[in-house]
Amino acid sequence: MSTAQRVIKNTGFLYAKMGITVFVSLYTTRIVLTALGAFDFGIFNVVGGAIAMLGFLHAAMSSSTQRFMSFYGGRGEIEKQKFIFNVSSVLHFGIAIVLIVVLLIAGFFFFNGVLNIPPDRIFAAKVIYGSLILSTAFTVISVPYEAVLNAHENMLYYSIVGVIESLLKLSVALVILYYLGDKLVLYGILMAVIPFISRTIMQIYCHRKYSECVIAPRRYFDKDLAKEMTSFAGWSFLGTASGIITQYGLGLVLNNFFGTLLNAAQGIANQISGQLMVFSNTMMQALNPVIAKSEGSGNRKMMLEASIVGCKFSFFLLAVFAIPFMIEAPYLLGLWLNDVPPWAILFTRLQLLRSLIEQLTILIGRTIEVEGNIRNYTIVKSILNFLPIILSIILFKNGYPPYVLYIVWILCWGIIKGLISLLFSHRQCDLSYTDYFKNVAKPTLTVSTIMMVFGLILYFYMDEGFLRLLSVTTATTIAFILVYRLFFMPKQELTMFHSIYGTVKKKVFKK
Repeated sequence: MSTAQRVIKNTGFLYAKMGITVFVSLYTTRIVLTALGAFDFGIFNVVGGAIAMLGFLHAAMSSSTQRFMSFYGGRGEIEKQKFIFNVSSVLHFGIAIVLIVVLLIAGFFFFNGVLNIPPDRIFAAKVIYGSLILSTAFTVISVPYEAVLNAHENMLYYSIVGVIESLLKLSVALVILYYLGDKLVLYGILMAVIPFISRTIMQIYCHRKYSECVIAPRRYFDKDLAKEMTSFAGWSFLGTASGIITQYGLGLVLNNFFGTLLNAAQGIANQISGQLMVFSNTMMQALNPVIAKSEGSGNRKMMLEASIVGCKFSFFLLAVFAIPFMIEAPYLLGLWLNDVPPWAILFTRLQLLRSLIEQLTILIGRTIEVEGNIRNYTIVKSILNFLPIILSIILFKNGYPPYVLYIVWILCWGIIKGLISLLFSHRQCDLSYTDYFKNVAKPTLTVSTIMMVFGLILYFYMDEGFLRLLSVTTATTIAFILVYRLFFMPKQELTMFHSIYGTVKKKVFKK
């Protein structure tokens, strides 16, 4: 099976998982809200929010382990992967222990002045907090197994585990719906059990399926490798943490200067952008191990080609949904919300524009990561991550309107950081500026501009309503298909498309 076919197959598995889990999660949330009530559900989310920030730590460590596992998987060095697996297991077990201790100490302050919880629900809140600590610890120590599945591009099993997790959460929701005791306490305990079950399932499967999954730290522990992995994870942590802190910090800056109504508008924009980006993020998840394994096998040409193709299609996958949404934002937000907060429409449009621009170089940064020398790149990226907060404060103090926050954000994260990624990838990975312009910048900017023109013509010449929404969506989609197919689709993509179409046609219409 070719690399392109593997990516398409794995992307299909991930999309199937996404479709199932999104539907189940929406229904589960509805049941949980009914079972707990708004008050107890709020307590769960308030307490959970104190731990949710640790997500960036998990992301940084996952990125580090997956990079090393996929890199040496590309080289075919099974013995080296055994060392990586054991070093990673020891490091993550240590991190889990430290997290438990730190969070227990932090809990003393959370429940003594930080969290505003009624006295009669303090016990339940503490049970929730303790349960989420255990859940976080189980999630951290499962990272090596996730890395192994990613390194082997086993997205089918990864997707199955994700669906099982969603179904377990639905089962928990149904149990507490009919439970007669303290539902919040039971919910917290059962939710902590789910990561343990997931980790056990992955552990059993990985140990049976993959030879590198051997728990023998005395035999397969290398101090130099541990130092290298820790260093890589530390720099990755800096880049991830600076981005997360800035996103939260910009919300605080907006609140300080303009109040909570602007935070509501920002929250709506973030939620819409996050939902629409699921499609492009899913494809990138399938591409990441391909990029790392290509570099590990010494095939840098394939690594660069995969990252360039990934940038192009992640942009298009988002643009197909984002461009009609940007055009019809007033109508769509009016349908969704009874009372649209001030600035929400403009914030949504600017947030989607920022997300689109970032897609243009989102996998170029990945080429630098898999090459391994990320120190200087991460330092520059982290400075750019923090810059929007500083510039926004200066501009707001000088009387500029709220939307300049997004303009600064687009400039620093979308444009300057994108150019920096291209520069570092060119220097360290031999990325060709010409190839990037020809295969990413030119087709994406041309196609999206034509999509926007077609959509805006209908927007200005038709009355607001469902018919116009349907017309704009249809016109932009047809414009994308025709312009890309006629002017920018490479022959190899066209050949692959016909091959996939023929295969699907045979399976669907076979007698």
